[in-house]
Amino acid sequence: MRAVPQRRPARAAAVAVPLLLIVLGIPLDVLGGVAGQLAVSAAVWAFTLGLIARADAPLRARLVACLALATAGELFLSLGWGLYDYRMGNVPPFVPPGHVLVMWVGLRLAARPLPHGAAGATLAAAAAWAAAAAWSGIATIDLALAALLAACLLLARSGDERRLYVVVFWLALALELYGTALGCWTWRPREEWLGLTSANPPLAAGAFYCVLDLLVLGGARAVAAARRALPIAPVQAAATSTRQS
Repeated sequence: MRAVPQRRPARAAAVAVPLLLIVLGIPLDVLGGVAGQLAVSAAVWAFTLGLIARADAPLRARLVACLALATAGELFLSLGWGLYDYRMGNVPPFVPPGHVLVMWVGLRLAARPLPHGAAGATLAAAAAWAAAAAWSGIATIDLALAALLAACLLLARSGDERRLYVVVFWLALALELYGTALGCWTWRPREEWLGLTSANPPLAAGAFYCVLDLLVLGGARAVAAARRALPIAPVQAAATSTRQS
């Protein structure tokens, strides 16, 4: 995974502006009704599309893939599986591009060194909480989420990817605590398919965000490998032969 190119004067804005959109957008959605949700969605979509348009080709592909997978994931996890509910019973239009902003910020922050052992400490904290929550009867879903986090860290192909999962896990925890505290969404105490119980939010919910990034990066590698394996197109081969002759 290549580090996101950064120019020194724009580093702070590249992280602060997306975070500010999220921090201000969630309470506006909660307090502003339908009009507030539409306004937040318009702002987040405009900013996200701007990021996608300005990104280089590899990063643009990852951001578009994140948008598509986040949309499908939100529809499945909320409206299909029923793990959590948004305030108005829908998936707010700003949520899928909001996942792109989280990944964007994660890529930026993961380009910087983390304290030694951050990945192990993060996994240990998630596992300890999951065990304590299950033993005390608070929640059982965190056991599965801690396992997902472990899988992401084990499957990471580089230190950059491992740092991304660590950063996104903690960033997502802050976002989950903030969004649920304001009532933008609520995790159900018990989901119906597997009978998993949950706090609001589950403190290991960031593992879902890590899985999203894992799928995005893995998909990008698969597409790149498939393109390298493709034979040269006939027209391109003919043009190359003509130039050589």
